[in-house]
Amino acid sequence: MGHRRGWWLVDRGAAATGRMAPEDGVAFYRAAGWDHQAIERYKEKFGSFGQMIFPLPASYRRISDGDILRLGAHDWTVVVGSGHCPEHACLYCPQLKLLISGDQVLPRISSNVSVYPTEPEADPLSDWLSSLRMLKHRIPARVDELIESHGRGLSRLEEMLAEPKRAIDVFGALFARPITSELLGMATGEAIAHLHHLARTGRAIQERDPLGIWWWRRSDR
Repeated sequence: MGHRRGWWLVDRGAAATGRMAPEDGVAFYRAAGWDHQAIERYKEKFGSFGQMIFPLPASYRRISDGDILRLGAHDWTVVVGSGHCPEHACLYCPQLKLLISGDQVLPRISSNVSVYPTEPEADPLSDWLSSLRMLKHRIPARVDELIESHGRGLSRLEEMLAEPKRAIDVFGALFARPITSELLGMATGEAIAHLHHLARTGRAIQERDPLGIWWWRRSDR
């Protein structure tokens, strides 16, 4: 079983195994401020996703939001969220008051919400926050914590943009720990997701310089 877009994304990622990094991806990370060494690491690691997963089945049973699945002695409702990935199927059992949320809602850390080269202008943070509000009546305390935490992060980020910044310049507003080379891709994607959200909501302005680098600054609204 699976949802259509999730199956398609995994299949597409596996199909890229062994391929060279696309120029669109290189341009995306260069625009975020990556240096030559980081770009070279991206090129070396690209195409390895298929080696880290089991082969996908040739067919699957599609599940959609609102479907009821009988698992054991209980009925579970499929609840589809977004933001962490385009479609994320959670399972909720009203009788047990239990939500199996996967990475859509995590108990101790915030889910990774990132922009990727495949959809460089996306605003996944808005999708994720909307999904949290949809889930709130099932797990209100944790959802409130996540919404408030991201609200504080967005405020810190907006304050930092008093002077123009690249995506790689704003990690300190969003992450408590240093960003190593292993975490650079996830951190960059999540920083861009937050910057896009500020831009879409009128709190920041996005501008490209003559070298193709994106800079964000706080809106003077």
